[in-house]
Amino acid sequence: MKVAIAIPARFGSTRFPGKPLAKIGGKTMLERVVNVAQKSIEGMDNAFVFTTTESREIAEHAENIGVPCIITPASCATGSDRVLSALRQLDEWPDFIVNLQGDAPFTPPSVVRAIIGAFQANEWLEVITPVHQLSWKDLDRMRIDKQSTPFSGTTAVVGAQGRALWFSKNIIPAIRDENSLRADNDKSPIYQHMGLYGFRSDVLEKFCSLPQGTYEQLEGLEQLRMLENGINVHTVSIESEQGLVQSGIDTPEDLARAEKMLKEHGDPAS
Repeated sequence: MKVAIAIPARFGSTRFPGKPLAKIGGKTMLERVVNVAQKSIEGMDNAFVFTTTESREIAEHAENIGVPCIITPASCATGSDRVLSALRQLDEWPDFIVNLQGDAPFTPPSVVRAIIGAFQANEWLEVITPVHQLSWKDLDRMRIDKQSTPFSGTTAVVGAQGRALWFSKNIIPAIRDENSLRADNDKSPIYQHMGLYGFRSDVLEKFCSLPQGTYEQLEGLEQLRMLENGINVHTVSIESEQGLVQSGIDTPEDLARAEKMLKEHGDPAS
């Protein structure tokens, strides 16, 4: 089985132009993500990492930090479209490809390995994505963050055998009797989606051929296109240190929160 980790890194973000080159703790966001990817495949055969971007500036930075970069059109609508465009420039496609977004610099390598491991255990899975059950403290923090940046952070509803039922930028599900749950459980019933995906390559191609769905357009979440079209999204549940930043950095406000987290918890890349 051949595995690739692709890192789409778009310069022209509407909310945060030049985001992959923004520095956190003295390192660019892209450099941190590349380090995560490289650590994730240490010791694996038939595995490789590449970046893909529309930006010559980002491509030059990728070359400077020693990772291959494939230039793709600025017209790519999503990170998944960009990854597929890059795949079409390769001589041989991988069987499984992890789309590790260039704005997720604190993704633990163990998370990427868990995604790859889930596919190695069952190569019929179509899409694999990680989720993390929030502590009550982290849920409270998310609620505070959403008061100023309501479209930061994504939650997931997970069904039997880890099947994803829904994703939203709202905090779902609603909790009717929260006080009782807090008294009886250390963790909340809310799962935060950690924004990366592993695709079987043929499923990635199918997904990118589909038109945007109604709920995808409303929420701005491409994974809802999968659910709207019957693509099975399998989740892997990840344990994590409380408070660690794992969702994507979408805005300058998210970047400031990330800097604060580094000071509070230390730099995982150091």
